[in-house]
Formats: sequence, C-alpha cells, structure tokens
Amino acid sequence: MSARLLKNWQDVLARVRGALQRRGRTEHEAEDLVQEAWLRLIRYEDERQPVEQPEAFLMRTALNLSIDAHRVSAGRGEHVLLDNVVLIDTTPSIEAVLLAKERMARLALGLGRLNERTRDIFLAHRIDGLPYTEIAKRHGISVATVHHHVAKATLRLTSWMEGW
Repeated sequence: MSARLLKNWQDVLARVRGALQRRGRTEHEAEDLVQEAWLRLIRYEDERQPVEQPEAFLMRTALNLSIDAHRVSAGRGEHVLLDNVVLIDTTPSIEAVLLAKERMARLALGLGRLNERTRDIFLAHRIDGLPYTEIAKRHGISVATVHHHVAKATLRLTSWMEGW
C-alpha cells in the first residue's frame, strides 16, 4: 500500500472517529467502533463484492454500531466502574435503632397516660392528618376544643419525653 493511499485511509478513519466523538462517544469507544466498522468493510469486500464508497460504508457502519451499543447499554442500564463509586451505608447503627425503639416505648407510655379523648384527638390530627374541623365534627366539639386537646397532648408528651 502506498504512503499516499495509507494517509488517505488514516484521514477517513479520523473523520469517522470524530463523527462518533461528536455524538458522545469517548475516544476509546470511537476507536473500537471504527475498528469494528473497518473489519466489517474487509469482510464485506471479501465475501460479496467491492464497496463503491468505502468511506460512506465505514461512516454508516460505525454510526449504526454506535446506535446499537447505545440501545444495548440503555436496555441493561449504565455500567459503572466500582473504582469510581463511593458506597455509603445509610442504615442506622445498632445504637440508633435501640435508642429509637426506647424512645417509641417511652412515647407509647406517655400516650397511655393521656385521657382517652385527648389521645384520640391528638392521634387523629398528628397521625391520621385530619384537620381540626373534621375532628371537631367527628367528636361533636368545637374547633377551639380540638385545638385545646392537641395543645394539651403536645405539652404533656413534650414534658414526658424531655430530658430522656
């Protein structure tokens, strides 16, 4: 192969690599795709017939290979090298779990110390998320009384849990 012909092919391959890189491929990925397209050109010429426009064949083949690779990676998810990933364990420590269980037990005791009506109104608002007007209708009391029960329960539970 002459030096002029070799230089021409190097230019063609560089243009194909550039087109792939402009479409988001890394230099390494573009090089792999160009090599695969080159191999397909060689096989095609060996098995079938000469290609009339080899540069166009290479470009179209490389772009199609890039699209296929993208579809495969999109279907399987993105591959991530573990060297680049920092894994963070977000599970609470054993001590935190134990303290949370103890706080919940303490809170349950505090709720048990409230009278039944105050507890029901407090839980309807804080746990069930009901507005004061709905709670007032359910219990046949005024909105101000609902507010009083919620405030009373909050104050008693806060005092009960304080310093624990």
